[in-house]
Amino acid sequence: MGARRIRREQRQVDMAESRHRNGQRKAKERVRRETRMKEIIRKGQLPFTPAVLSWLSAQLDKPGRLITADDVKRVLA
Repeated sequence: MGARRIRREQRQVDMAESRHRNGQRKAKERVRRETRMKEIIRKGQLPFTPAVLSWLSAQLDKPGRLITADDVKRVLA
């Protein structure tokens, strides 16, 4: 009768451990990605590649088509 509950609880424990472990990796990757994107932005100019525009869009909370050169300067500052 309790097998379903035991499996559910074990899955919750496993997922919590996984979030903790992967969260540390993702935090490090976010830092690496930020430095990589800023370096690409410093070297280039508008229009950027889709990956860079996507990152800029997330940073500025603005659609990629509305990003201006002033916005890019603000991110680099």
